[in-house]
Amino acid sequence: MKIFIVFELLDQPTGGGNQFLKMLKKQFALQGALADSPDSADIFLFNSHHFLKNVSSYKKSFSSAKFVHRIDGPMRLYNDLSDARDQQVYFANETFADATIYQSEWSKNKNLEMGLEPNKIHTTIQNCADDSIFFPPQEPKPKREKIKLFSSSWSNHPKKGFDFYRHLDQNLDFNKYEYFFAGRSPINFKNIKNLGPLESEDLASKLRRSDIFVTASQNDPCSNSLIEALSCGLTCMALNSGGHPEIVKNNDFLFENESDFLKILEKASSHLGTKATTAKEPKEVTREYLDFFGRILT
Repeated sequence: MKIFIVFELLDQPTGGGNQFLKMLKKQFALQGALADSPDSADIFLFNSHHFLKNVSSYKKSFSSAKFVHRIDGPMRLYNDLSDARDQQVYFANETFADATIYQSEWSKNKNLEMGLEPNKIHTTIQNCADDSIFFPPQEPKPKREKIKLFSSSWSNHPKKGFDFYRHLDQNLDFNKYEYFFAGRSPINFKNIKNLGPLESEDLASKLRRSDIFVTASQNDPCSNSLIEALSCGLTCMALNSGGHPEIVKNNDFLFENESDFLKILEKASSHLGTKATTAKEPKEVTREYLDFFGRILT
């Protein structure tokens, strides 16, 4: 079985889809399952609304191959209701896909509610991070005066939690906490230290030197930044929204609003090293993909 990934992968700071597919491509290669060219592929894996012209062309040229659609979103929920990309995804899923992979049950259910026609063959496979880059500290963290908080987001859309981070920037006790942000922010923080976009290796190193990861993104189907933080061994706190509860399975680390967050933060600060859950490993996720592809080909 050979798989061709219809996506132009970038080796630079960018969105979660690129980061996950880059890791998956490496894992397929290690398993001897990666197609170097479209004409040797049994499976074409395509992603969301990306490169659909290529998908259409491959579908016409390689009609005997199977096409699998990896879906996130709905983008109208974490962007705005005028976002037309969901309709492109739904059209592509109905027109090109022999099977569908969802990244979370929340994402699957919301897409179906918003008009996606379900594929007869489908599954849900959660994402993971590259464990050669994102892994826990090898030595115990030194004791320090301030507890280090960390948030990250490639997207600078407001629904990625920036109103919440603004509130923390203005109200958190910075005599007790030190707060870092990595990515692109529309806010000029006064107290939170903005590191800007980071390469994966640098981001992982910064995460390992932190204590608690915070994400307040809304309607995020399967947060790559949250998974990366879990993989680096952080205690992770997340807004009770989107696919976060499927990743942070301990409800003690989910918050509803600012005041709720502060109570949970106090608890998390007194139990550093307590993880909400462990992240899936790449070998496990890759096996789930390959097993699903095997079902499609039989």
